[in-house]
Amino acid sequence: MIPRTFEEWKRCIEKDCKIQLTPAFAKQRLSVYEDNNHKETQQFLELYGKQYLENIIRWFKQI
Repeated sequence: MIPRTFEEWKRCIEKDCKIQLTPAFAKQRLSVYEDNNHKETQQFLELYGKQYLENIIRWFKQI
């Protein structure tokens, strides 16, 4: 299931993946996802599309 809201995404990351959403973690992930030339970002775009990437970036900025 691909989360559609911030709360669904947050629950998925924290509960299912057991990852603590700290400001430091969010900053590190944003450095990847905001870099369109980063290999991981390009793979993410291929798998999930631009809209979901934009959602992820917005959600990480909320952390």
